[in-house]
Amino acid sequence: MTALFLRDLRLSVRAGGGALIGILFFLTVVAVIPFGVGPDLKLLSRIGPAIVWIGALLSALLGLDRLFQAERDDGSLDLLVMQETPLVLTVLTKCAAHWTATGLPLVIASPLLGLFMNMNETAIGATALTLLVGSPAITFIGAVGAAVAVALPRGGLLVSILVLPLTIPVLIFGVSATYAAVEGPQPFLPPFLILMALTLFFAVLGPAAAALALRNTTD
Repeated sequence: MTALFLRDLRLSVRAGGGALIGILFFLTVVAVIPFGVGPDLKLLSRIGPAIVWIGALLSALLGLDRLFQAERDDGSLDLLVMQETPLVLTVLTKCAAHWTATGLPLVIASPLLGLFMNMNETAIGATALTLLVGSPAITFIGAVGAAVAVALPRGGLLVSILVLPLTIPVLIFGVSATYAAVEGPQPFLPPFLILMALTLFFAVLGPAAAALALRNTTD
């Protein structure tokens, strides 16, 4: 599992720029918002957490189609399915490597982008924390879409279409927790705990569903 994690981590960084493309897209989405809404600092501060979360969500969707594509192209996907190690653990490891290469840089970059939106320290910290907790759920959900579309040519758009509606609850509770953090610790906890529960739920369901889809694809 460690060797697979390190291999996928290297491939995620090398393939198409990986983390760099995600960060650049994240930066572009957030940076153009002030030009669209005008120089109203109060408005930017109010909508900032939602914009940062939406930018991170869209950026996370960019590389999901490549989650199993390399194994499909070189024929090693069949070996992963037939090996003694449970396929669920293999998918979980690949999801962890993918999030480390593409999701974690977005979390690290979010405080800087929060400054672009005139967010205060509490909102910036809450946004980074909710992204750290909630963004893995996007990867686990995306693994299912990537497994379904792995056998299809140019399935990148299909993966985004399949995954985006399922990530809406994660977006809702991530933004809600961030806004609640500005009011105080008590309003922050309920949506934040629900966000953690969603991530844990999809950490179990996502790899299992993706493994089932991969087995059906290789049959």
